[in-house]
Amino acid sequence: LHTGETLTLEYAVGETYLPEALAAVNRLLRDFRTGDVHPIDEGLLDLLHGLTGLTETSRPFQVISGYRSPKTNAVLRSRSEGVAGRSLHMQGQAIDIRLADVPLPKLRQAALSAGRGGVGYYPASNFVHVDTGRVRRW
Repeated sequence: LHTGETLTLEYAVGETYLPEALAAVNRLLRDFRTGDVHPIDEGLLDLLHGLTGLTETSRPFQVISGYRSPKTNAVLRSRSEGVAGRSLHMQGQAIDIRLADVPLPKLRQAALSAGRGGVGYYPASNFVHVDTGRVRRW
C-alpha cells in the first residue's frame, strides 16, 4: 500500500519455487522506508496462498508491512510498544495484510484455522499480522 505497486505472478510450480518470481516478491515486499530487500520465506507465500482459498477472496492482498530492516524495526519499536524487538518481519517471515472483500475478523479466523504460525489481530489499524514462527495469537 505504501508504494502503490502491485504484483500478480505464479511463484511455484508444484513444489518447485520459481527463482525469478521469488526475486520479484522480495522486491515488492522490501522495506519501503529504506529500500532494503530481503528474501521472503517461501512458507509465508504458501500461507498467503492458503488464506486465499480459506477466505474465498477474489481480491489481492493489501500489504501494510512485509520485510523490515533492523533499522526500521528499531525506529518503529521506539514509537510503539506493539513492535517486537526480534520481529519476524526482519527475517522475511511476517507480513501485515488485509483484503478488500473479506471482513477483518474472517481473515483473522482463517489465519488461525491454518495453524501455521503467529496471528496478530489489529482491528484499530485494520490489518492482520501472519508469520511463519511458532503457532501463537494475540
